[in-house]
Amino acid sequence: MGAQLRVYKRRIKSVTATKKITKAMEMIAASRVVKAQRKVQASTPYATELTRAVTAVATGANDKHPLTTEAENPSRAAVLLLSSDRGLAGAFNSNAIKAAEKLIEELGAKGRTVDVYVVGRRGVAHFNFRERKLSDTWTGFTDEPTYADAKKIAAPLIEAIEKDTADGGVDELHIVYTEFVSMMTQTAVEARLLPLSLDEVAKEAGEPDTLRPLYDFEPSAEDVLDALLPRYVESRIYNALLQSAASKHAATRRAMKSATDNAGDLINNLSRLANAARQAEITQEISEIVGGTAALADATAGSDK
Repeated sequence: MGAQLRVYKRRIKSVTATKKITKAMEMIAASRVVKAQRKVQASTPYATELTRAVTAVATGANDKHPLTTEAENPSRAAVLLLSSDRGLAGAFNSNAIKAAEKLIEELGAKGRTVDVYVVGRRGVAHFNFRERKLSDTWTGFTDEPTYADAKKIAAPLIEAIEKDTADGGVDELHIVYTEFVSMMTQTAVEARLLPLSLDEVAKEAGEPDTLRPLYDFEPSAEDVLDALLPRYVESRIYNALLQSAASKHAATRRAMKSATDNAGDLINNLSRLANAARQAEITQEISEIVGGTAALADATAGSDK
């Protein structure tokens, strides 16, 4: 019985140490998600105004720009998946990866060849494990992304969509990321960044068709689009990175809180079992003492006769 009690004590000690770790991780994630939320809110005005500018230039231009014109027969698409570098975030990465796989399958069913770009070690590991080719990868900054990271990601994607498909270019650019809805809800979503759908972009910018102003462009609308569209792609990717970072921290906080609560329940159960084992041990010792005393009394009585 003493050996069993020692086992319970060792397990309680181990689970208590784990509980301290998960509680600390929960608190760290809670502080990080607040910072990430602030960054998302701070980036929104810039993204909104830039979207309005792109919409105004695109609708006011007489010539169709390659980045706003649908290909007649699109044959190649790029998909950018945003995952995280670390785990311990519940279903955060698996949901984003499932959404990306679904999009890749849908594009393939439409006859498009898909080039996959991945941000985050978890997404990279998923495709590497399945021995699937990746066009480019980026890791090491998913917890606290910067605008410089977004520019680094956007550069090869913009280059790919500006090329002809015969030269390795793509006709479409899609992004899959996790949208931060609330502390309890984070949703994996996909969006097409390029070519721009002007009606959808105007809707996102909150600018009705009847309120779009007319502009004169110098040197030309196409040159202005050449300058604005890379900024548009960078801002959209940056916002998606911030959304994913906030979602990841919220998912980690929720997962660590659940782990902490489960550890507490396990400690309580083990404590009850340890108390029961201790009580059983005490009861057995008392029984042995009483039995030994009774046997000694019987032996003494027999010798007196």
